[in-house]
Amino acid sequence: MSEYVSAAELFGENVFNDKVMQEKLPKKVYKELHKTIDDGKELDPMIAEVVAGAMKEWAIEKGATHYTHWFQPLTGFTAEKHDAFITAPSKDGSVQMEFSGKELIKGEPDASSFPSGGLRATFEARGYTAWDCTSPAFVRQDEGGAILCIPTAFCSYTGEALDQKTPLLRSMEAIQTQTLRLLRLMGNTTSKKVKPSVGVEQEYFIVDREKYLKRKDLIFTGRTLFGAMPPKGQELDDHYFGVIRPRIASFMRDVNEELWKLGVSAKTQHNEVAPAQHELAPIYAECNVAADHNQIIMETLKRVAEAHGLQCLLHEKPFAGVNGSGKHNNWSLTTDDGINLLDPGKTPHENIQFLLILTCILRAVDRHADLLRESAADVGNDHRLGANEAPPAIISVFLGEQLEDVLAQLISTGEATHSIKGGTLHTGVKTLPDFAKDATDRNRTSPFAFTGNKFEFRMVGSRDSVAECNVVINTIVAEAFSDACDVLEAADDVQMAVHDLIKQYASEHHRIVFNGNGYSQEWVEEAERRGLPNIKSMVEAIPALVTDKAIALFGKFGVFTEAELRSRVEIQYEGYAKALNIEARAMIDIASKHIIPAVLRFNRNLSDTVNTMKEAGVEVHVPLEMLRQSSRLLAAAKTSLTKLEEVTDKAAKMQPGQEQATYYYEVVSKAMEELRVPVDQLEMIVDKEEWPMPSYGDLLFEV
Repeated sequence: MSEYVSAAELFGENVFNDKVMQEKLPKKVYKELHKTIDDGKELDPMIAEVVAGAMKEWAIEKGATHYTHWFQPLTGFTAEKHDAFITAPSKDGSVQMEFSGKELIKGEPDASSFPSGGLRATFEARGYTAWDCTSPAFVRQDEGGAILCIPTAFCSYTGEALDQKTPLLRSMEAIQTQTLRLLRLMGNTTSKKVKPSVGVEQEYFIVDREKYLKRKDLIFTGRTLFGAMPPKGQELDDHYFGVIRPRIASFMRDVNEELWKLGVSAKTQHNEVAPAQHELAPIYAECNVAADHNQIIMETLKRVAEAHGLQCLLHEKPFAGVNGSGKHNNWSLTTDDGINLLDPGKTPHENIQFLLILTCILRAVDRHADLLRESAADVGNDHRLGANEAPPAIISVFLGEQLEDVLAQLISTGEATHSIKGGTLHTGVKTLPDFAKDATDRNRTSPFAFTGNKFEFRMVGSRDSVAECNVVINTIVAEAFSDACDVLEAADDVQMAVHDLIKQYASEHHRIVFNGNGYSQEWVEEAERRGLPNIKSMVEAIPALVTDKAIALFGKFGVFTEAELRSRVEIQYEGYAKALNIEARAMIDIASKHIIPAVLRFNRNLSDTVNTMKEAGVEVHVPLEMLRQSSRLLAAAKTSLTKLEEVTDKAAKMQPGQEQATYYYEVVSKAMEELRVPVDQLEMIVDKEEWPMPSYGDLLFEV
């Protein structure tokens, strides 16, 4: 039995964190590096040289032979190119292990082979990665050995952002500047930094890898394109928070240990609603670090699953008929001196600073609901958002009874004089303690819900980087703070201006507040009456990036140039079309080569059985009816398959862009749904031994 090592001992052992830097760096170098990390001071090349040397020696001690600039291009995945520490052999044949400050600060991957949306031509290959020193480097140890991973931003030769991290860092600077500006007007002279703090809850499915490898649809697309529901799904709610099965528990234990080594504070794990679905959540971190950690979490889940003979599915909707997966982005603002600016306190009606910040956020979400919706737009999310399992496609804000009441007071009288108290929860059992309960319930149907001292954005897809949604949240809130500061700085009486602004914003943007059931049809109708957008698909969401309003917003705060926004639009349309094309062609391949031949074999055998029974004078009603039903469904499947082949070929020949993506959404996806219907019905008729792939029951319940 291996020696027990506690989580505290494991935590951060493979991270070049502050503790390691204090040990490995000279005091002066350590202080100068922190001026860059903490204050944004430009990094001195000489300091970088010393840091690189210390980082190399530390990484080699961990077994590293290579380093990589670890970055997040617009592919939806992370990217890395490995370089060994060795130098060219000397005359005696020996090599040195070197790593320079220049190599630490800058890398040069080929930018032409990553999505650029027209920012770079194929022949224009040069791109740069730049060290993000605010996110710690780490050593990843796996079957390929040990690699020093250096979190970096990725941009083109001409300076445009080609990744998720660059705009995220820009948005963090924007919101810090505007929040400090607001705090100074509110009398705060001590806070020097403000950072968005983010905690990401990650949902995922785990299935047996051997069965996964027998499903070409899962391999090619990440989701099942065919599949009949088993007799039992999630209707008993018995999987949610249920006892974790031994094989999954063993997997989770190894995931936790790997994440703790990499400084990811994995804290919560449990079974989710759907069978075979689970969730992992870390403790909060600064926004860019949280985004990096979520990428590490997804990569670790997949890698450790394979080692256990399992497969991690991160698609938003891998199985029809049961809940899909998302991730909840919990966002707040914290100062360097420990103030959570979204903490309302015990008497929120008296907390003027909080009320101003709250109403500014309402203004931000109301003005830019389309952008917030777009930030969660994903091919897989189209199968999930708006269903009774995830937030609706309509953006609204849940505040709860307490804050809703305070807002109502402000709107009606201009003054808030009281706050609803939480009271005491009496269990009615003498041996159980009574305890103070919150003043407000929670609402799992709200896409943007206030949950005590943070906002929870629940729409993000399970595969997506949380960088995109946080770029939007940071920037729209920065704009709202900036607008408020413009008003307050011009006022003769700042205190009265704050009071008036809170009432104005509460009144003008109260339509975005909704505390009811977001799943109901009544809310869809009510939202339409309020004038709130209901953007149902990724294709419909994408144009929000290049409205005049969006271009002005991102341009004002230097988060995106117009060219960068237009490039992202092009990338998203193209990505959507490619994803649907792969799904459609996978359906065609599976139906043509596997399902239809299997049904034909079944029908032949059944026909032989019917003939044999007739010859023997045995009643043939049941098998004959099965044969008729199977033949009818087979004919329907063949007709639908032919249609899917035709529309897919037509779509593939169209010019990339909005028109092509729209055609895939409106025509190809509908043809895919039509093919699935008879095939799923055939699965319920054909012998299990004849069916060419594992069923939903095999995948969801046999782990």
